[in-house]
Amino acid sequence: MNTKLTSTPTSTNPFPPTPFHRRIPAAATTLFLPKSTSRTRVHTATNHTTPITEKLSQSNSVDQALLALLRQRNTEQAWLLYSQSPHLPNPTCLSRLVAQLSYQNTKQGLERAQSVIHRLRNEGQLHRLDSNSLGLLAAAAAKADQVLYAASIIKSMIRSGYLPHVKAWSAVVSRLAASGDDGPAEALKLFGSVVRRVRRFPDRTVVADSVPDTAAYNAVLNACANLGDTRGFSQLFDEMAEFEAKPDVLTYNVMIKLCARAERKDLLVYVLERILQEKIELCVTTLHSLVAAYVGFGDLETAEGMVQAMREGRLDLCKVLREASDGNLVSKDESDVFAKLLPNSVDYGGYDMPLLPKPYYPDSRIYTTLMKGYMKEGRVTDTVRMLEAMRFQPDTASQPDHVTYTTVVSAFVKAGSMDRARQVLAEMTRIGVPANRITYNILLKGYCEQLQIKNAKDLMKEMTEDEGIVPDVVSYNILINGCIMVDDSAGALTYFNEMRSRGIAPSKISYTTLMKAFAMSGQPKLASKVFDEMLNDQRVKVDIVAWNMLVEGYCRLGLVEEAKKVVQRMKENGFYPNVSTYGSLANGIALARKPGEALILWNEIKERLESQKDGKDPNAPPPLIPDEGLLDTLADICVRAAFFQKSLEIVACMEEFGIPPNKTKYTRIYVEMHSRMFTSKHASKARQDRRVERKRAAEAFKFWLGLPNSYYGSEWRLDNIGGNYDSDAA
Repeated sequence: MNTKLTSTPTSTNPFPPTPFHRRIPAAATTLFLPKSTSRTRVHTATNHTTPITEKLSQSNSVDQALLALLRQRNTEQAWLLYSQSPHLPNPTCLSRLVAQLSYQNTKQGLERAQSVIHRLRNEGQLHRLDSNSLGLLAAAAAKADQVLYAASIIKSMIRSGYLPHVKAWSAVVSRLAASGDDGPAEALKLFGSVVRRVRRFPDRTVVADSVPDTAAYNAVLNACANLGDTRGFSQLFDEMAEFEAKPDVLTYNVMIKLCARAERKDLLVYVLERILQEKIELCVTTLHSLVAAYVGFGDLETAEGMVQAMREGRLDLCKVLREASDGNLVSKDESDVFAKLLPNSVDYGGYDMPLLPKPYYPDSRIYTTLMKGYMKEGRVTDTVRMLEAMRFQPDTASQPDHVTYTTVVSAFVKAGSMDRARQVLAEMTRIGVPANRITYNILLKGYCEQLQIKNAKDLMKEMTEDEGIVPDVVSYNILINGCIMVDDSAGALTYFNEMRSRGIAPSKISYTTLMKAFAMSGQPKLASKVFDEMLNDQRVKVDIVAWNMLVEGYCRLGLVEEAKKVVQRMKENGFYPNVSTYGSLANGIALARKPGEALILWNEIKERLESQKDGKDPNAPPPLIPDEGLLDTLADICVRAAFFQKSLEIVACMEEFGIPPNKTKYTRIYVEMHSRMFTSKHASKARQDRRVERKRAAEAFKFWLGLPNSYYGSEWRLDNIGGNYDSDAA
């Protein structure tokens, strides 16, 4: 369904501002002549001996043939006909072609659909596509992890005045919610923009295909859970009734995640009780989520008790979990956000604990989750025992699978036992449980962390050539980082290029890791080239980490001016320097021996700290919490340069943030470098006057260090101290 809205598209829309499904008169449709995109097309389209009527006749015949192939679902032949035709098909053919290519859900189909979009964009003909085809393309791109591309399509459709189908836009919201960085925040924005436009229609039947359903709300609620946004979650949960979207078991599974993010272990049992009270059909996935939550809290005792109760087929699982809480029940605080989400948590003593409708026995996924808890705590023996116990389970659903064995491999890798990890891999082959890419990636990481790069390379070869497992971007990122750990920047670049030659798109980690290789090897210009390529890659979103890596590259060589240019460029792109940025600059200044730059840097940091105390400016940069490394480096520079007043400001800031200043180090620096300051008897009166303020600051700094100074005079008189020294400086 194509729903036209009345909103005016903005100029930033990458698609033309014309509606996607604009009606074009039949006579005018045949007069759209495409711009040539290749030499072949130019040669075919510029045959001046062919009359216009004959060209139109050929175009109509090709369109009819293309439409017939599409109706027969013969997408491959339709694509060949489209790619060989010099003219642009009519809107119906184009929309069907993009829809069917997207529906294939293959890499090739997606690339072909995107090539059609690219051609139409270049020729200014994107209005020929309807919203259904674009919605399918967005959903296919989201499924292929091209989340930014998918989101751009949905946003462009909305800006152009059309609402996509709920299955299309909710698929993009779901992928955004599960992605890293600011993906969950973008998911909330996209969801909000769709809902605002839906609410503009009093008659919801007009936009029935775009109205958010339970799956759409589950996707955006997952975004809130990932952000730990309890109030946003509660608000969206309340809004579900407006669109007749009823919470299902997945909704409450997401609520379990929210409780975990909010560190409310006490509420987990009430989520299970709420599901049972609402008569929502329970599934083993919910019980797995509960086990995972307790494991995440490090409460293996409760997780073990829950798994044992399930093994025994007990129906009173809520009672088991309540008893495991040791009486640490929630308070009756009705102002709590969770009081609205889980009203049973407020009146937990006013009802009988519900029973499970039937026994739910633990499957391999639940056992494996418990094993991961053992692994995190270094309990390798318990991990292996669990594996042995699972082997003798009568139910095949409870027997170990490749995930279970991979968990054991990970436990041995974490313990540094690479030989035993390889033995588990060999056993998997022997018993017919195929290892997958994740298993090999864990082993690769283990070898790299132990600096056994040769073994890692051999394993990579075994993985690709012997087992036929295609490495992914994670595999290459591990090897690139491993090369960096042994100072092999050339090897890191080799794997980066090999990854791209295989058609594997670099991730943000790929770029930043390679930048790290060049930065650490003293090649900031190469790091800058990688950064520029990252900026041009629309599949990757540049973040503060990448900017900081570029700054670090220049600062390692003491190239402070170049680093400052990067920082200025970073600010122009909407990024504020953080502690890592300032720390790199401070180290670069120390290396370059430019104490004057340290004063400029400290003044900027001080201004930010003072502005955030006010807290009234809505456009203020994000809060800055200086760490020990940054402040100690700045103080070290200032003490060495005899900037004692600034040194006192910096150490005062350290004490304010609970960082103990290293008085021993500063005392040693002062004694070695400045113990004979101001001892000249031949300085002119003017020069002596100019040194008064510096001398006062030096005496105040010596007082702070506990060294002999003029404050320790034979007579302690406040008038003398106040007359000779600035009390604020002390």
